[in-house]
Parts: sequence; structure tokens; C-alpha cells
Amino acid sequence: MLIVRIFILLPLACNVASAQEDYRFDAGGGVGMTGYLGDANTANLWSNPSWDLELLFRYLPNTRWAFKTNFYVGGLSGDSAKMTNVFPDDQTYKFTTTFYELSELAEFNFFSYGMGESYRKLKRITPYIAGGLGVTAWSVGGKMGAALTIPFGVGVKYKPSRRLNLGLEFLMKKTFSDRLDGSPLDDPLGIKSSFMKNTDWYSTLTFTVSYEFSKRCAVCNYKD
Repeated sequence: MLIVRIFILLPLACNVASAQEDYRFDAGGGVGMTGYLGDANTANLWSNPSWDLELLFRYLPNTRWAFKTNFYVGGLSGDSAKMTNVFPDDQTYKFTTTFYELSELAEFNFFSYGMGESYRKLKRITPYIAGGLGVTAWSVGGKMGAALTIPFGVGVKYKPSRRLNLGLEFLMKKTFSDRLDGSPLDDPLGIKSSFMKNTDWYSTLTFTVSYEFSKRCAVCNYKD
């Protein structure tokens, strides 16, 4: 009888262990589109859309928080001829550039994100907010530039399986520079720089796929 009980309980124990698995890290990539706001486009973020590629790595301390390292490469473009505002002497400007961004963000999930135990009230889908700090580099007209960047925005994550994550994230990036669109558009109206005026912004809207790894523990009796 003892042997029979062991054979009955062993699969149950394995299922419990499997149900309680979670992971410390998440890595993947994504593809999406970018937008630009600056002197060559002051109103419509999507007036001159371009592309972006992303590599990401997350540290997952618990089900509500994640700390993410992002690396982006993407394109930006603008054309002042499409604006209703005009520059002195009716001049028009246009630019294209490829940018490179490295950033660190904190993500807060609105729901406890994951799959498994009902007592932890885990959800396979959650919206989240994100914010952090980064550095962006670019080249326009043969001149290199770089600036600190503040990325912030919102997103949604979904788990089709325990270790696989799908995401859609929209981030605005404020750069502490007015030369993202080139030197000719560095303060063309003679307005002194401030936090909101005379600095360039861009955005990324990215679809991501990532995979979790590095098992935290095989069997946990309790976990916050």
C-alpha cells in the first residue's frame, strides 16, 4: 500500500513544483515605429513615422515590478514644410537620422503578473507604467550628437505560456538637446532653452517577444 501511495502522490508533487516555478530574468526583442516632435514637426507626432528595433533584458524581483535595460536603434525624420507654422524668410527644413538609445526603466504592473497559484491572484495579462533614464546618440548632416533622455510611458504584457511574454509598449523620450534634428534647427526662432521649450522629443511604439529564464525556486511554500 505504501508503494501505491508513493506512485499516486509523486505526480501530484511534481505538478505542484511545476505550478510554483517562476524566473528571475527575461530577455527578448521587438520591432515597431517611431515618431518625432521638434522644430521640424511641432504638432503631429505621427506626421513622419519611421522604424525601431529593440533588445531588452529584465530583472524580475516579484510579480508587480520589473527593471528593464533597453537598447534601441531606429530612424527619425521631420519636414517643416508640412507644418502650419512658418520660419523666418519662409525657410523650410527636413532631416533624417538613425538614433541609438541605451536606457534603464522601472516597470510597475497594475496586476500581479504571471501564471500559477490562485492564492497569489496572478494574471496572464496586465497593463503597466514605465519610466527611467537613458542616453541617445545620433548623426545629422555628418555631425554626431548625444544627450540624456527621459523615457516614460505605458504598455501591456500578456503570457501565452509560463515563460513566454508578448508586449506592446509606447514610450515618449524627452531629450536634453535641440540638435536631434540637426544644427540648422537649433533654436531657429531664438527662444531660450527650457525644460519644455526648444528641446526635441521622440517616441517608440514597439511590439516585443521575450522569454524568462533562471528559475527562482522549484518548490516554494510561500512567496510574496
